[in-house]
Amino acid sequence: MIKTSRFACAACTLACSAALLAQSSSSKYPAPRKGDVVDDYFGTKVADPYRWMEDLNGTELKTWVDGENAVTFRYLDALPQRDALKARITELWNYPKVTAPRYEGRHWFYNRNSGLQRQSVVFTRETLNGKETVALDPNTLSPDGSIALSRFVPAPDAQHFAYGQSEGGSDWSTVYVRELATGRQLPDVVKWVKFSGLAWTEDGKGFFYGRYPEPRAGKALEDAVRDKKIYYHALGAPQSADRLIYERPEEPMLFIDADTDETGRYLFFQTNKGTSNKNELFVKDLGDPLAPRLDAPVNALYPGHTAAYEPLGVVNGTLYLLTDRDAPNRKVVAVSIDAPAVTNWKTIVSETKNAIEDARLVAGKLAVNVLADVASDVTFYNLDGSSAGRITTPGLGIVDGPLGRYARPEIFYTFTSPLYPSTVFRFDLATGASTPFQPPKLTFDPALYTTERVFARSKDGTRVPLFITHKRELKKDGANPTMLSGYGGFDISDVPRFRPEIPAFLERGGVWATANMRGGGEYGEAWHEAGMFGRKQNVFDDFIAAAEYLVSEKFASPQTLGIMGGSNGGLLVGAVMEQRPDLFAVALPAVGVMDMLRYHKFTGGAAWATEYGSSENQKDFPYLFKYSPLHNVRTGTCYPATLITTADHDDRVVPSHSFKFAATLQAAQACDRPVLIRIETQGSHGYRPTDKRIAELADQWAFALANMRARPPSTAAR
Repeated sequence: MIKTSRFACAACTLACSAALLAQSSSSKYPAPRKGDVVDDYFGTKVADPYRWMEDLNGTELKTWVDGENAVTFRYLDALPQRDALKARITELWNYPKVTAPRYEGRHWFYNRNSGLQRQSVVFTRETLNGKETVALDPNTLSPDGSIALSRFVPAPDAQHFAYGQSEGGSDWSTVYVRELATGRQLPDVVKWVKFSGLAWTEDGKGFFYGRYPEPRAGKALEDAVRDKKIYYHALGAPQSADRLIYERPEEPMLFIDADTDETGRYLFFQTNKGTSNKNELFVKDLGDPLAPRLDAPVNALYPGHTAAYEPLGVVNGTLYLLTDRDAPNRKVVAVSIDAPAVTNWKTIVSETKNAIEDARLVAGKLAVNVLADVASDVTFYNLDGSSAGRITTPGLGIVDGPLGRYARPEIFYTFTSPLYPSTVFRFDLATGASTPFQPPKLTFDPALYTTERVFARSKDGTRVPLFITHKRELKKDGANPTMLSGYGGFDISDVPRFRPEIPAFLERGGVWATANMRGGGEYGEAWHEAGMFGRKQNVFDDFIAAAEYLVSEKFASPQTLGIMGGSNGGLLVGAVMEQRPDLFAVALPAVGVMDMLRYHKFTGGAAWATEYGSSENQKDFPYLFKYSPLHNVRTGTCYPATLITTADHDDRVVPSHSFKFAATLQAAQACDRPVLIRIETQGSHGYRPTDKRIAELADQWAFALANMRARPPSTAAR
């Protein structure tokens, strides 16, 4: 009884401290100007008082941003656990991390971060057991990490490599070329590359890439993009001389990408309407890969955006495809590349109840990675569809890959789970054995914790997977600090991966949960479509059901439960915290899509209309307006303690989404819970150099713990 009383007192002290900080901050929020802009959507008048915040170069906005950051960091600087969390997350992060080796141009290439380097270094070896050398160290190109290495693509002739750099991690890249043996920089500079792969011709004399027209001066981070084209850049030539390979001027909003097959003979073009999975597939037969015919005609394989068609490769004239045509959970088919009609398809791997997440031609086999209730199951097949083996993983978790080349015997994959740091394995198909490749060194004891997969029931009865990680001896009394994360969109499977900072939360008695909502790809295209357009509310209902499960099973209570998500997941957090403010103590929306009426007007936002719909369509406007986070803030409501995060170089979801949402929420908040916004500099939608990433995470977790009425960290820490 005495012990319980002491816990309660400490928790009260912590909560009161947070409340006092909140009161101190709320009186000092900057007072942004409210404009008189009003839009008319099919007879519905919608005010947009902070429209001026869309001018990212405006001096008025800079003043507001500086003022908001000052308030936020004054609050964060006062949090008692912040420094300890940052120190512990730094310790947890400090272990070597490596990617799976990839073979190109008679060399092996892989990325490795020694632990706390701002960016990972690219290494190369001539043999897997040979001496490694540095191919490119982005930390020497940008010591402060403000310029991100966006791509690294070695040439097949082993003479050169192309690499991309992006300011602040922006989606815009500038591509350069160096000699592999000497590191000497060539004069080649290729600009305005975005949402594009890069594919060398087999002779190593140049590469294919996609670019957009140069945006207006000073508007590169906000202007909408259109009219993408595929070019060929010949080494030594200026970009102005690059050869146009493919364009679709009649459909300027198409996404277009190009890639070669493993042999270098076939150049495939894929076009997508926005982010829709349904793509067209075209091919250019370059003939002799070492003397490619760049002027060869482009032939249509599957025009019309009727389904998803992903080319896996061509073997002896047979094209292997991963497709969801008449198979929402996907299947693998084979067909002559010279007679590709659907009526000629031969099914190699049939559709099953489990969705195929990935398929590749590797080591003379077909590797198929399916998700079974959001856990990976990898099977190898002969090209006739007969079974050829499978991977036995270290436990319930996720496999990235397998990776390799069809014409080589090596097979690699990466395995991870919430308590298993990403580890690269080399797989022996003959024996079924997996051998770690440069395995990570653990910085915590996973034996102290456990992950359980459970299922919540959504509002309409749909089964929603939920992965919950916590201490083995956790007491289920509703007093545990708990964080629920989710995404739920764009056919992206939000699988349970290891995050290096999470043990710092678990050590403080935390419960970490991830939910898999409709809109993602966890159960195939039907699952995805159930969370699109006017069915987006299903996603929010699924997330709420997961939260209610955590409360009903006494992992947490509304006083100890937080939610977090980024991008489309930031939209999720914004919508759910408004629909159920009573259910959460903390909300951490990151780089979120908050203005559902204007998202399509900036950078690549128009592409998302194939997922969300558009306010310019009369049938879409009502449901977008109904859940748009910016437009559903209600004055007089007590919202969860909220820390919004964004970055000044985010040109995927422009930061004006977060700016306008923060200003609106601050003005409406009816209780002393803080509403803050943290704006990172020289960061983007998904990129931060390691030191800035750790600092941001420490701020988020310190904020969350300070606003959860949970057991005091001193009694729960490691």
